[in-house]
Amino acid sequence: MARKKKTIPGVDPAYLEKQKALLLRKNRHVLYFNDSELAAINEYCTRFKVHAKSALFREAIMSKILSELEENHPTLF
Repeated sequence: MARKKKTIPGVDPAYLEKQKALLLRKNRHVLYFNDSELAAINEYCTRFKVHAKSALFREAIMSKILSELEENHPTLF
């Protein structure tokens, strides 16, 4: 049996497809960790049952970047 596509009443499906395409991750960046950093990451993931390390890194990096940008926003004067 085929799955029925989820639709949100009152929202244009073309708009939703465009928004979904904008969120597609297609850029790659590689990180290198030393042994102690990797051990700390593995300990954290084990202790807090993190299965998706990429999501953990993405959230940690973006939260740091966004908070720094918010704190150091440009001012007119």
